[in-house]
Amino acid sequence: MNEQQHTKDKLSRRSFFKRSWGWLGILAGVEFGIMTFSFFRPVRKKSKNYANSYVKTVGEFQKIPPGSVIPFKDGKFYLVRLEDGGMMALSLNCTHLGCSVTYSNDENQFVCPCHASVFDIRGNVLNPPAPRALDMYRVFVDQGMVKVDTGKVVRRRNFSPEDLYYG
Repeated sequence: MNEQQHTKDKLSRRSFFKRSWGWLGILAGVEFGIMTFSFFRPVRKKSKNYANSYVKTVGEFQKIPPGSVIPFKDGKFYLVRLEDGGMMALSLNCTHLGCSVTYSNDENQFVCPCHASVFDIRGNVLNPPAPRALDMYRVFVDQGMVKVDTGKVVRRRNFSPEDLYYG
């Protein structure tokens, strides 16, 4: 092998770095393209199992006593059963700024500790600054078990008799 051929095959430091930066640039471009494609890709429809993950089973219908308020922190709601037997699931979040309300057994009211909003047992505003009644979730009974669908929040201005579920 002659001297010119040997120096031609040998990669200089400068050309090594040029090639390395070139390949890194190509790799970065491919990654950017993949991210852009996945951002604009249409969202897939949710499966039935995914929708059912929002349904919380809270107990047997017959075992929930009238006049009770039961907190479900993991479900983010209070299950309220009025004296007449009607049920509703009220959101834990105050409609003012989203703080978690607490239930006072002594006063039979929901109180927001952040800004002193007060709600009655049906979620209506008794003391502002909350602008509207507590949000709620749909309640239903399936095979004797009370279930709450936390997948969709029901916004409301005030209590309406249609908000209650009577099983």
